[in-house]
Amino acid sequence: MPEKDLQKEITDLKAEVKRLKKSRQYGLVWEHKPEDIVLESNENVPILKEVKGKKVFIDGSVPNNFLIEGDNYHALAVLNYTHRRQFDVVYIDPPYNTGARDWKYNNDFVDINDEYRHSKWLSLMANRLVLAKNLLKEDGVLVIAIDDNEVHHLRVLLEQLMPSYDVTSITLVHNPRGNITNNFARTHEYALFVIPKGLSAISRTKKDNSVLRKMRRWGHNSTRTARPTMFYPVYVKDGKISRIGEAPAKDFHPKSKNIKLATGEIEVWPIDQDGVERRWNFGLDRVNDELERMVAVEAKGEFDIFLTQEDTTTKTVWTETDLEAGRHGATLVKTITGKDFPFPKSIHTVRKCLELIIGNRPNAKVLDYFAGSGTTGHAVLEINKIDGGNRQFVLCTNNESNICEEITYERVKRVIKGYKNGKDEKVVGIPANFAYYKTDLINVGLLKKISDDAKVKVTYQAGEMIAVREDTLNEVEKNDWWQIFEGRERMTAIYFKEDKTKLAELIAKLEKKGQPVALYVFSWGKNEYKGEYSSANIRVEDIPEPILEVYKELNRL
Repeated sequence: MPEKDLQKEITDLKAEVKRLKKSRQYGLVWEHKPEDIVLESNENVPILKEVKGKKVFIDGSVPNNFLIEGDNYHALAVLNYTHRRQFDVVYIDPPYNTGARDWKYNNDFVDINDEYRHSKWLSLMANRLVLAKNLLKEDGVLVIAIDDNEVHHLRVLLEQLMPSYDVTSITLVHNPRGNITNNFARTHEYALFVIPKGLSAISRTKKDNSVLRKMRRWGHNSTRTARPTMFYPVYVKDGKISRIGEAPAKDFHPKSKNIKLATGEIEVWPIDQDGVERRWNFGLDRVNDELERMVAVEAKGEFDIFLTQEDTTTKTVWTETDLEAGRHGATLVKTITGKDFPFPKSIHTVRKCLELIIGNRPNAKVLDYFAGSGTTGHAVLEINKIDGGNRQFVLCTNNESNICEEITYERVKRVIKGYKNGKDEKVVGIPANFAYYKTDLINVGLLKKISDDAKVKVTYQAGEMIAVREDTLNEVEKNDWWQIFEGRERMTAIYFKEDKTKLAELIAKLEKKGQPVALYVFSWGKNEYKGEYSSANIRVEDIPEPILEVYKELNRL
């Protein structure tokens, strides 16, 4: 063997040994398949461009929501600049990797004959989860819909990528008739809840207050003799519980279950129809804490005390009929958009997943970067409708087969504006603002060493991305020197040039508005102008270096 070839082989072997020493000794190991879009990010930085004419604007009092069309890797990179640590929930419904050629890797469909099918799927998920976890708040929760094809691999991947989180699997019966396989009819899939360790993030489920059960106990240990301190009167006046009495002496025995008093109150005792003295569910030490659940119910001229159902901890198997994906997913999408969409989630499934986390967070932000038919956006709007909340959502999807334009966008737009259901009845819209963006790429050469020309190019084209970051979406002015956006009683301005000749003019213009302003000033480095130009109304930020630093960091992950 020639010396040159031998030396190359030695070098290659050393590199392989080094790689193997670094490889994981325990846990999920797979053949990483390089993803073109990740490799290309070494030279291309993503920005946002608004799709003109698509904005739905109701008024400034309702929240702004966003749809981003493009590869979700690019969208997540942008969101690492605009929304880092801002999301209460990241909910995703990724491709299930069934082998049915329903997703692409490096622009090629992945089918069941691809020997690297699982490796490609894991690489796809890992590349995006690494970016997505930066977007969660400290108490934020990740929810992933998945089925048996990848659920076991995914759980181990999550434990490796997010070791400070607990993973809980919820089993959902979404197809009661079952999908026939060789041996079984599969009726279920999963929702993985990824929650920071030690955090109580899941709300207790409220049951229907119309469901009542008697507060009087029956069966074993239900008599007054067994629990004498739980035998006491409950006072009812004008059909409502007015107060709780004390336990009587052992030798006192009420003459009847209901005793009318001169005060107009009725004294209700836990005595059954046979005259047996029983007891209530709660002792005097706890009964006052349960008053909100207690209801006086009159029947045949007598009052008895009932309890409404208490809040319960959510169980890990869901079987409600409204989880069915056909009727409450595919049919609903077709009704709203007039288009067919394969395997959308039931609106009730997604809403339940979200409500468990953001039901008590009226200003929550929700991200779905596998947005598909837009069910997540629809669910957030429905939750706001129920309690008047101001929750916001960001949806990201590509436009394969015109999905983004014709289904995701159209569905959310029509839910906001109103549409006709399958009975030709008008469904009233849910007020919200909704803006449509596409990702675009700026070639900057190598991120490790960006030229001055590339920095200027990024600055001139980053305006709409910065407007999203500041939640000021309406462009009101743009010239060779600056760009200005307005939002709800605040503004954002971008000053493009190294030459500061016109900066004082821009600042004077902004000060006249009397509103809070985020002013982004071009600089070659960091923090060059904060002290010089900041004022009571104006907060100064640098560009483009903070943007580029985010992308450099992501490329190191």
